[in-house]
Amino acid sequence: MDNLILFLNSFLSYLMVFAVFVVCIVCACFAGVSLRKVSNKKAQQEDQDAVETSK
Repeated sequence: MDNLILFLNSFLSYLMVFAVFVVCIVCACFAGVSLRKVSNKKAQQEDQDAVETSK
């Protein structure tokens, strides 16, 4: 019985570490997408400004 408890303790510990990694990866993906949207919006605005000044 002690071996089972030790196994479950180790398993749950690794499962929690895995869950933390997954949360970090998801947060990084959302941050990357939002930063890319801001970058694309800024580039589009600069392109529109360049077209307007060339007229």
